[in-house]
Amino acid sequence: MAEKYKEAGVNLEAGYESVRRIQSHVARTKVKGAMDSIGAFGGMFDLSVYNIKEPVLVSGTDGVGTKLMLAFEMDKHDTIGIDAVAMCVNDVLVQGAQPIYFLDYIAVGQNKPAVIEQIVKGVADGCVQSNAALIGGETAEMPDMYDKDHYDLAGFCVGVVDKSKLKDSRNLKVGDTLIGLPSTGVHSNGFSLVRKVLFKDAHLDPHATYEELDGQVLGDVLLTPTKIYVKAVTSLFDVVDIHAMSHITGGGFFENIPRMLKDGMGVEIDTTSFPRPKIFDFIQKTGNIETQEMYNVFNMGIGFMMAVDPSDVDTVQAKLQEMGEPSYVVGKVTDSGKVVLK
Repeated sequence: MAEKYKEAGVNLEAGYESVRRIQSHVARTKVKGAMDSIGAFGGMFDLSVYNIKEPVLVSGTDGVGTKLMLAFEMDKHDTIGIDAVAMCVNDVLVQGAQPIYFLDYIAVGQNKPAVIEQIVKGVADGCVQSNAALIGGETAEMPDMYDKDHYDLAGFCVGVVDKSKLKDSRNLKVGDTLIGLPSTGVHSNGFSLVRKVLFKDAHLDPHATYEELDGQVLGDVLLTPTKIYVKAVTSLFDVVDIHAMSHITGGGFFENIPRMLKDGMGVEIDTTSFPRPKIFDFIQKTGNIETQEMYNVFNMGIGFMMAVDPSDVDTVQAKLQEMGEPSYVVGKVTDSGKVVLK
């Protein structure tokens, strides 16, 4: 059946096999409120089971960027889905929302069921890490748009929070302490610069190992998935009043930290207060990049930041330690109106 369509480059049978392969991965993401709607035209979620008095839905959508190009080069597709989930759920987390469901969109040049399964496995892993259900998605085969070995991946998530518990910096004040949570490396931002510096200019081999990276394979280090902070941070919501939060993504410290501040406020960051993953030194040295620019592009080792009252610092760090999450006092809120690195 659909032989002419197959001649045009779209294999419906491969699409059916992909659906069969991903069903078990979707099933393990089920959470309270998730309804069995996979295969229907729309994914469904029963919000009433959360019994929230004034529910506010917080949505986020994002992709993985040119990190995908490295996944193609390394032929490694089982973690890139974690990145897609992380970029969305960490964003809605900033406003105090618990992610509840996620949908993915995969566009391919050729439907390869084994590769689709690996991608969706990663998406499911990310959903499990963030307590969100994978309730739907779309795989589009577009041979005239993409090379047969290439694909694009994007996602969309929805979180929920009681209106009275929204995080919007209303309680933020000068003198608040900044607590940073470590990243797992580059995450999913700045890869256009990474690829130019390491591969186009320096002609390094992503399959090779490098002493500066403790003998690890460069491509594997760069493909380390974006960290998901949902479980650690939501564990704090009933413990202390977090005044503001920031997900350190594209734009690094200089773009993302100001997004959690009130007008006229700034921050002072002690760059020696947290460990800097070796991959950043490797990128900076190879590309001869100024330190200021590094902090303007990358997370530099801090993927998520919170502002709390100084009296709550010990409580926050103790709870995070209990969750197995390292944390660092990285600076404070000021009235300078700018981000100052010390």
